[in-house]
Amino acid sequence: MAKTQITIIDIAKKLNISPSTVSRALKNHPDISKKTVELVKECAAEMHYKPNEMALNLRMKRNNTIGVIVPEVVHYFFSSIVSGIEEVTFSEGFNLILCKSDESYQKELKITGSLISARVAGVLTSLSKETNTYDHFQQILDNDIPLVFYDRICIGIRTDRVVVDDYAGAMQAVEHLIETGCRRIAFYSSPLHLEISKNRKNGYLDALRKHNIAVDESLIYVCDTRDAAMKLTPEVLSREDRPDSFFAINDHTASGILYSVKKAGFNVPDDISICGFSGGDLALACDPMLTTVEQHGYEVGKTAAKLLIDKIKGITHGQYTNRIIKTKLIVRGTTKNV
Repeated sequence: MAKTQITIIDIAKKLNISPSTVSRALKNHPDISKKTVELVKECAAEMHYKPNEMALNLRMKRNNTIGVIVPEVVHYFFSSIVSGIEEVTFSEGFNLILCKSDESYQKELKITGSLISARVAGVLTSLSKETNTYDHFQQILDNDIPLVFYDRICIGIRTDRVVVDDYAGAMQAVEHLIETGCRRIAFYSSPLHLEISKNRKNGYLDALRKHNIAVDESLIYVCDTRDAAMKLTPEVLSREDRPDSFFAINDHTASGILYSVKKAGFNVPDDISICGFSGGDLALACDPMLTTVEQHGYEVGKTAAKLLIDKIKGITHGQYTNRIIKTKLIVRGTTKNV
């Protein structure tokens, strides 16, 4: 029996392209080439394709709920982002579904599918550490659901993004260490495929180069949790050419470094200096209190929520914004005075 309804899957099979490409081509998406758009539309006409109006209406019939995907909530930075999101969404009459990926790509994949099925009004998301393919986020957009990335972003998808100035924050932190006499500065990074890792590493490297300090790649480690730092740091300290300072990707990692350095019998900051990146109560709970880069997570959350709601309301339809939130170095007891 012949099929009575041609779908975008049928067109995709005939042209040997993905259904999402067909969907975007039919909507004249700017990421799809003019040639592909013409080819898809010609094939759709030949196959007598007609949009499924019932399915379209179901997709468009959304509630007032926004989905928020966070990698984790134990970090002060992410919890402060959620607080900023809540303030804006509550005042605008939206509800939130808070989803935690636990830094898992597979869990993130399931979450995005569930949010699409729930026909949420929009999605705010930060990538998990494991994520390096992004089709599931493109599917959100293909279902006409507005999407905004915050902090850990995907630069390959055309949508709004809110990030902190990772490069400038890292450069300022490393320059502070250099200005206080440090020369062998170890860098503990998140996985290097993440944009925040690339930007903070570049800030670290450029600070060294600016002050004519040779880059030692052996001082750059992928280590971004307290437990990992407590395991790695004794090994780093046992090097004959041990570092005289550490710059950590976040305060949890910096606190693990601090614990290990003190346990090894070094004085902080006279023997070894330490700088984190996040801000928040953990930095104040350290002894000595931690020098860190304040990320202003609350402002990140508020900005991301405002951008998404403007998209939902159609105020910024077809426009894409990349907002950068400035950082601030807060000098405390784990680094020397200039």
